[in-house]
Amino acid sequence: MFRYFSRCAEVAEVEEQLALYSAVVRDAMDSFLAGGQPSEFLSDLVREYPRRPGKGIRPGLLLAACQAYGGSVADGLRAAVALEMLHNAFLIHDDLEDASARRRGGPSLHEAHGLPLAVNAGDALATHALEPLLDGDALGSRLSRRVVREFLTTVHTTTEGQALELGWRRDNVVDLDHTDYLRMAIRKTCWYTTVSPLRLGALIGSRGRTPLDGLSRFGSFLGVAFQIRDDVLSTASSASSNGKDALGDIREGKRTLMLIHLMAEARNDERQWLSEFLSSPEASRTPADADRVLGLMHAHGSIDFARSYAEAMATAAAASFEATFADVEEQPSVRFIRELIPYMVARSN
Repeated sequence: MFRYFSRCAEVAEVEEQLALYSAVVRDAMDSFLAGGQPSEFLSDLVREYPRRPGKGIRPGLLLAACQAYGGSVADGLRAAVALEMLHNAFLIHDDLEDASARRRGGPSLHEAHGLPLAVNAGDALATHALEPLLDGDALGSRLSRRVVREFLTTVHTTTEGQALELGWRRDNVVDLDHTDYLRMAIRKTCWYTTVSPLRLGALIGSRGRTPLDGLSRFGSFLGVAFQIRDDVLSTASSASSNGKDALGDIREGKRTLMLIHLMAEARNDERQWLSEFLSSPEASRTPADADRVLGLMHAHGSIDFARSYAEAMATAAAASFEATFADVEEQPSVRFIRELIPYMVARSN
């Protein structure tokens, strides 16, 4: 049965383990990104986001899955570094697409260095992400090719999901429901945040012998819970502890589950105003407008709806975990993956 965290200490325990995994990956990533010219225009920028502290969920989940299926941290390290580099490249471009001013407690790369250099740095980091996967000696050529294919599938799937979200915003698509949200979130967030780390880790740890479909199902439920919690955390009216812009998702017009729910529940006059707000240029959307949207979300129960939906996804993830890991030996890495389920809906940043 799914058990929610009841103590802050339990959240801290998960974050402590994430920090341990993340430190190993960050050190290895720093080695991969060492040097490079011209430093002040490229290599320093490429290293900037990777050196800012993050949650480390993606590499931590990959390394834990690798251990759970018989591998070691060393076996999964190159794939974890590659995935974390890709994540940081996505963040650079995501900040540009969303015109975000802040990332991880500091200015976004384009705010600090200008748009052209930030775009170039993001392109370079995405290319660097392939480098750790090129040394196939440790895994063997056949397994190494499978890992690269999984990685490329992750890139394709994530950019498809991002295209959906950006296209809805560009065309002011408002006639959406929760199934549309799931279709977008599973591609945009789940695949490279939870599904791909689980699949890559298990693929490497088992040397290609374990089935991956169950991990995809479990990762999808887990990733949706993660994304909805992110959506809810973004509704904090003051600057949030994760270093993002206050009410940034609202001002950007992101089709979060709360916004989709609000559009369905709002009165006709409210829906008309919301549609006009979403169709207006982002630069013209004032803090007062964002506060009004937030007030409507509270008034129509949209945030409570999202919280309940996230909890339902976590409950489904717990059931899927038990089925998927039924034949996997109980060990610290398996317990860590299990504890990530309630963490996804209990975390505060």
